Amino acid sequence: MPSIESYELLLAAAAAAEDKKAEDIRILALDPSESGLTDYFLICNGTNDRQNVAITDEIEIRLKREFGTYPNSVEGRRQGEWILMDYVDFIVHVFSAEKRAFYGLERLRKSATTISVDELNAELKAAVAATRAKAKPAAKTVAAKTPAPKVAVKAAPVKAAAKKAAPAKKAVATKAAAKKAAPVKATKTVAIKKTAAKAPAKKAVRKTTAKKSTRKV
Repeated sequence: MPSIESYELLLAAAAAAEDKKAEDIRILALDPSESGLTDYFLICNGTNDRQNVAITDEIEIRLKREFGTYPNSVEGRRQGEWILMDYVDFIVHVFSAEKRAFYGLERLRKSATTISVDELNAELKAAVAATRAKAKPAAKTVAAKTPAPKVAVKAAPVKAAAKKAAPAKKAVATKAAAKKAAPVKATKTVAIKKTAAKAPAKKAVRKTTAKKSTRKV
């Protein structure tokens, strides 16, 4: 099946031929079983060789300007009696009236179907609608596969919990240090009391010894 661009190119070529007053414009849809080289023939004729060249020039300029497309090959332009332009998906044949009647491409391609510009426009619209219908389910599946950003939501409470846990550790550390420091102060006070209690006893002993020495004299 031809692409959407092929339909657009063929319609633009037919419009260019009509603008240059080409006569008896016909589009032949070829049978794929008989012709694997192209899908369509665009056939028309001019009143003289100079007009035939003008028709092909207009087709080439328009497709190049609007689509950036060039023909693969152009044959017969110098003579102007039968000019052939190969655009791969379709081939343009511009005849003089005598040569068209002589070669009779329409008669040779009996299995081909003649279609009008309106019918070709209808085929183009159907192709565009088909591609849009295929694109919509693809977009829905992509949207369904993308998960919601749950990781960022879960990460926030974890940081808050870490911040709350830090002061608790500091409080435990300070309490433990306070407990270790408390016995040190207690031992110091006990030692001071013991030394204070022992000091008067020594003075009393000295007094008794002094009394004993005076009595002997």
